[in-house]
Amino acid sequence: MDFTPDVGTITMFSTVWCGYCKRLKKQLDASGIGYTEINIEDVPGTAELVESLNGGNQTVPTILYPDGSAATNPSLNDVKVKLGV
Repeated sequence: MDFTPDVGTITMFSTVWCGYCKRLKKQLDASGIGYTEINIEDVPGTAELVESLNGGNQTVPTILYPDGSAATNPSLNDVKVKLGV
């Protein structure tokens, strides 16, 4: 599956119990940055995708940007800079 987001948005791989994910979602919502959340415990193959992006670790949040690059647990500012907002 292709999880590459539309321009100006991100894909966030997360879990329901991840505090860092909850914090980033709240910040994204407050900033008006769109995102698609993918729970790696519910969507087959996404835990393995996250592992491949993080040196074998299922670290969340892992963010996928429109240009195909990824970031692990970025700050809101990092996301804004990458998206150019």
